[in-house]
Amino acid sequence: MTDPVDAIAELSEAMVTLYTERGILAATAESCTGGMVAAAITDHDGASHALDRGFVTYSNAAKMAMLGVDGELLDTVGAVSGEVAGAMAEGALARSDADVAVSITGIAGPGGGSDTKPVGTVWFGVASSFGSTLVLKREFEDHGRAFIRQMSVITALELLLEIGGGAPERSDSDDGSG
Repeated sequence: MTDPVDAIAELSEAMVTLYTERGILAATAESCTGGMVAAAITDHDGASHALDRGFVTYSNAAKMAMLGVDGELLDTVGAVSGEVAGAMAEGALARSDADVAVSITGIAGPGGGSDTKPVGTVWFGVASSFGSTLVLKREFEDHGRAFIRQMSVITALELLLEIGGGAPERSDSDDGSG
């Protein structure tokens, strides 16, 4: 397996290139990764042509205030769920100028896990202006907090690349860059 740090650098560079070429913008809504996806993207020259903004919504209060996630939903299913991941992605899309939004909510450890949601459980959401919202669950092996967070960043970048590859290109009059 490629070193996670190298994989993140390669994937984020490919994402910036793809989104710049297609004239589309991304937004991130991150909980357990604390802004690592947005940071990886902005490591590259030209990132302003690919990333509109990133939301770091570590607390439930932040998820509600910044992304409009329903408090009752959080109380009912918990922050680490497909429903909340989808709502986070949809909230980021609605509160940005992005064409695609990716969200991450999970349990990176070392504590916080349970029998039903063990450490390493991470949910991802992807919302776009040209398709339906998708959610994906991953259960990463517990090789420590840093590993789980890095694997989450890799997965989010892979999702951005997959969805961005199918995005309709923006016309020159509304390319969002500038």
